[in-house]
Amino acid sequence: MTAYKNLFKQTIIYGIATVLPRVISFLLVGLHTQMMPKISYGEITILLSYMIFFNVILSYGMETTFFRFYHKETQKDEVISTASVSIFWSSILFLCGALLFQKTISNYLEINKEYVNYAIWILALDALVIIPFSKLRAEQRPIKYATIKIANVCINMLLNIFLLAILPKLAIANPTGFWSSIYVHDYQIGYVFLANLMASLCTFLFFIPNYIQSNWLFNPILWKQMMRYGWPILFAGLAFGINEHFDKILLSKLLPESIAKAEVGAYAACYKIGLFMVLFRTAYTLGIEPFFFSQAGNSNAPQTYATVTKYFVILGSLIMLVVIVFADVIKFFLVRQPEYWEAMSIVPLIIIANFFLGIYTSLSVWYKLIDKTIIGAYISVVGAVLTLLLNYLLIPTMSYMGSAIATLVAYGSMMLFSYFLGKEKYPIPFEMNKIMAYLGVSITLACLSFYIDIFRKTYIFGILAILGFSFYIYKNEKDVILKTFKLK
Repeated sequence: MTAYKNLFKQTIIYGIATVLPRVISFLLVGLHTQMMPKISYGEITILLSYMIFFNVILSYGMETTFFRFYHKETQKDEVISTASVSIFWSSILFLCGALLFQKTISNYLEINKEYVNYAIWILALDALVIIPFSKLRAEQRPIKYATIKIANVCINMLLNIFLLAILPKLAIANPTGFWSSIYVHDYQIGYVFLANLMASLCTFLFFIPNYIQSNWLFNPILWKQMMRYGWPILFAGLAFGINEHFDKILLSKLLPESIAKAEVGAYAACYKIGLFMVLFRTAYTLGIEPFFFSQAGNSNAPQTYATVTKYFVILGSLIMLVVIVFADVIKFFLVRQPEYWEAMSIVPLIIIANFFLGIYTSLSVWYKLIDKTIIGAYISVVGAVLTLLLNYLLIPTMSYMGSAIATLVAYGSMMLFSYFLGKEKYPIPFEMNKIMAYLGVSITLACLSFYIDIFRKTYIFGILAILGFSFYIYKNEKDVILKTFKLK
């Protein structure tokens, strides 16, 4: 029980580190959708989607690899230093090469060269803080981790507000003054990336002591071992990037040019509502990965993994139901312009898909513990193939609804593949009957409350569904709930 409480405590702190930045990011969605049309928001989304792939390449699986070797090796300083040196030089090489060929990259991606320049610097700076952040997690220093993450997003938010909402008014109020001289008209997209760059720079400056104080020891033998462990994670990450973000790129390519960016803008904005589940999933992942590795040597580790997964499903099922029931309320705060609401039909599918991805995270621990990360790459590739295939098939006739269906199918398939493969390679005693019951009941209630008009408009069914499902959880898990909150 002590291990569970420690996990719960860390997950709460990591959750704060994740939820607060995401909440702030959600506020930025409201600002962006209010200050710019769907076409401009679509352009931002497309560039960010490309950046995701470069983020994965620049980390090349080193984050998860770092955790594995940090807990596995006795010389932890050597692990930290080797990983830091590797990421540092790969980031510098990328920065120099990308800046040298930025015009070529800009032409190939058909994106403004200035925006590409911002993106290159953001990618390099973000890569340079991967190991410092991972070190904080490995050393179980979630408060410092949370503080830095929150500071990064606060800086980004404040600069977005100033550059998009305040600076134009200051420039108009005094056409010959200082603010007017630095204001660039119709530069909303550039300001968004400039704010992101400044936030990334501040975070990097905070972590500079990590590099200054490092002994810069590089163990080539250890590095080769780490790379062998991490390269499948790189391919899995690229496949994940396809599953998570390539749909926006495909929408921009497969839809008629006259409507493509606007459709991407509406889809991306409503997709953010679905990311409420990502808050829970990401917080869980940040806390669970170091926890799973630290428990690997215990004889009861499989039972621990099974128990944690069950309660993740229980809590996630309730969160999923609540968010879907009140999705139409959330949209008024998150996506303020009605022109974006045309894509609201995707919200339940995206929420359920991200919940499946969270379950996959728990189920996938087995191949990391037996050092078979290549299996994770295979599973992710299967998901990526499904994503690409279904998007190509469905987008021309269903637009963004086809992309949402593709995301749901891809993540659901990854979840199932991981479960059935894990049964053979690393048996974990999951309570599948209970897990499937919670999952099935919550999904059914959520879909009924959203897709049946009378239920969606009145909220009566949705509220009763939440109350009924909560009672169902309490009835089945009463002893654990009372023990957890020390009521028994």
